[in-house]
Amino acid sequence: SHDLRTPLSVITGAASGLKESLDTLTPLARGELIESILEESQRMNRLIRNLLDMIRVETGSLQVQKEWQPLEDAIGVALIRMGERLKGHKVEVHLPADLPLAPLDAVLLEQVFINLLENAAKYTPVGTAITISASAGPGVVTVSVADEGPGIPPGEEESIFEKFNRGSGAESGKGIGLGLTISRGIVMAHGGKIWAENRRGGGAIFRFTLPLSGPAPLPIPEEVEG
Repeated sequence: SHDLRTPLSVITGAASGLKESLDTLTPLARGELIESILEESQRMNRLIRNLLDMIRVETGSLQVQKEWQPLEDAIGVALIRMGERLKGHKVEVHLPADLPLAPLDAVLLEQVFINLLENAAKYTPVGTAITISASAGPGVVTVSVADEGPGIPPGEEESIFEKFNRGSGAESGKGIGLGLTISRGIVMAHGGKIWAENRRGGGAIFRFTLPLSGPAPLPIPEEVEG
């Protein structure tokens, strides 16, 4: 309730300031108040979306609509949606050219990437890199999201996936600690698993798997020149 009240208080205060002093505010001041309203509205929207997603995960009502799709599509959409939050970070994507299609729900998998990228941006210093990579193994695709932050405190590799766990790193007070929990629920609903570990040389890395099971993907029809 505190996390929901905070952005609402900012929105209310900024809107009241606009209403009461609209004629006397400078264009710069008006722009700052409008920007505050927009930013906090987006923050509240993320909080509410996470709460609703958590309810779907816990009640088992999370519906996965799988289609055989390229992984890079979900990554691309997530990077676009996270554009503002990733400013100051260099994001690298390394996918092999022969990475197979995977049966996945694109909308849900986009949310997994958004949650992992948001987590990396939240706990790592500005100027550090975030790397997304993937590899194919026997019957499975393994995806990794790695950062160059302080890493995961020893013993917290599993607890960080628990509901409302904000971690003990920098800026841990931001968010409500549901992103990783929701990501685990989505990955498990796909039949995969997700885990976290520390990187050699520093930083954390989150990995998850997507099983390559189910009906074979339909062949892509050849284009007919007309």
